Amino acid sequence: MEILFLGTGGGRVNLIRQMRKTGGFRINSDSANIHVDPGPGALSQSVRLRQDPLKLDAVIVTHAHIDHCNDANLMIEGMSRFALETKGVLIASRNAISGEEGCLITKYHQNHVREAYTAVYGERKRFRTRRGEFEIEIIEVKHDEPSAFGFKLHLDGRVIGYTTDTNWFEGLGERFSGCDLLIANCLKPYSDGIPDHLESKDVIKLLKVAKPRKAALSHFGVKMLRADPELEAQKIEYESEVETIAARDGMRIIVGDEITVVEEGKGREPPHPGHELAEEKLVDEKEGGAADA
Repeated sequence: MEILFLGTGGGRVNLIRQMRKTGGFRINSDSANIHVDPGPGALSQSVRLRQDPLKLDAVIVTHAHIDHCNDANLMIEGMSRFALETKGVLIASRNAISGEEGCLITKYHQNHVREAYTAVYGERKRFRTRRGEFEIEIIEVKHDEPSAFGFKLHLDGRVIGYTTDTNWFEGLGERFSGCDLLIANCLKPYSDGIPDHLESKDVIKLLKVAKPRKAALSHFGVKMLRADPELEAQKIEYESEVETIAARDGMRIIVGDEITVVEEGKGREPPHPGHELAEEKLVDEKEGGAADA
């Protein structure tokens, strides 16, 4: 199993400046390929890093903020083979699917997935894919998008945890216990008076209780980038006694009996996204050229 970071940036300034990309991350495993929080640039980063959207089995949107869901409709369009088929699983927060301000994931795209699931706190739900199955535990978090959720993903004998954006609160660490890898959105190195996101000291408290095999920090804002995420990861590792890395755009984490990190451009070449001329010709013939419209 591998986790590929298509973006490690967060916060409203980085969202526009793109000092770090904001495409979320992708989990590739024997039983499922899953794109988590496809924010702005998820599609272009997928193409650049040779991650074929047509090979997706699921898209997860943890909350209805644009840096987590901007490209969700695009990734669903890929998962459903150019929206010509009904395929794959969508797991999303209530506000992303049916929010009072309108659906950020359009009804058109919801109708092109095989199963659309609105996350419910405390539920553990199993999904079947064309190659196997996975289970997801929906974890309640505290964020200004009230339906936001974190999760623990049970896939091919491994457990991947993801905090998404959240305030620290007592009990958060216990909810993420038992993870092989815990991905923590650590927006800032210290308190800036703005709530709804973890800072470094919060992640230390989280890891002391959750005790994953390894932790990865992501979703860095400008203050964190100025402080240097790698230095913050070292501090967090020292205080928590949990091995901690600061993710980078394009980094892959291989989760198996050992957990290893591969920087972009090193190690195994990922598969090509598969824009084969024959397949595109087939789509054009089926739609009379509409695929290029």
